[in-house]
Amino acid sequence: MFTGNRLTEVFNSSKEIPFDDSSKFILFSDCHRGDNSLADDFSHNQNIFFYALNYYYNNGFAYIEIGDGDELWENRKFTTIRSAYSHIFKLMSKFHQNNRFYFIWGNHNRKWKNPKNVKKHLYGYYNERKDCHEPLFEGIETHEGLILQYSDTKNKIFLTHGHQGQFLNDSFWWVGRLCVSTIWKLLQSIGVEDTTSPAKNFKTRIKIEKEISNWAKDNNQIIIAGHTHRSVFPNPNEPPYFNTGSCVHPRCITGIEIQNGKIVLIKWSINIKSDGTMYIDRQELVEPKKLNEYF
Repeated sequence: MFTGNRLTEVFNSSKEIPFDDSSKFILFSDCHRGDNSLADDFSHNQNIFFYALNYYYNNGFAYIEIGDGDELWENRKFTTIRSAYSHIFKLMSKFHQNNRFYFIWGNHNRKWKNPKNVKKHLYGYYNERKDCHEPLFEGIETHEGLILQYSDTKNKIFLTHGHQGQFLNDSFWWVGRLCVSTIWKLLQSIGVEDTTSPAKNFKTRIKIEKEISNWAKDNNQIIIAGHTHRSVFPNPNEPPYFNTGSCVHPRCITGIEIQNGKIVLIKWSINIKSDGTMYIDRQELVEPKKLNEYF
């Protein structure tokens, strides 16, 4: 019940972004960008992510990051993360400069809820090599939720991370952060999994997915979330709950594309040709569906 109330609260306060059949969006969540250490789950997929994001930039997509882009539970200093993935942040900055970047925060980067933190750390950074300050995401707005409003029908697509209403990820998020920063980062580096995470705990993940799916059904409202790390793409006759998956799968990243009035679940991974050449491949995991089928 609390999850439903929190989702409704976020939905009612979310900024609306109009779009039409000419609009192009790529939605990724749960990058969990860290410090490029052994405990950094994003490190093994950084090249796939960078290649995919370049593809979307060059093809005119807007990038929407649906929470937990930065791993700020294991890493308390954002400067460490930005330095580790300076090439990726430079590319994300190009999206922002072209008004094609939308930022939703999740439980692991809830720090960006505070406008003071956003202004201090995200607006710009100090370039040690050039000995000067440079812009990063100057003037950026961060959100707990966003709404894409379809111009043709005025129907809405609700975007949020999906951690709302959960004890250790929402109400008492600081307790969860304390556990991860003091215990799990060390254990993770030697291969022990965090069983409190919905991505690692089957029962927790199913419970969260059911609560979000029920909200989508009860409100007859499309919702796209992340958080559980498990991709979900419903049929038009099912509750309209979608999930992007994550960018920390063992061998791939998953996301959701919206373009030409259609929605599709995609995967980017490294494949090998018969001659042994490695390449990064985009694959549609489902047949694209018209958005009107869900409205």
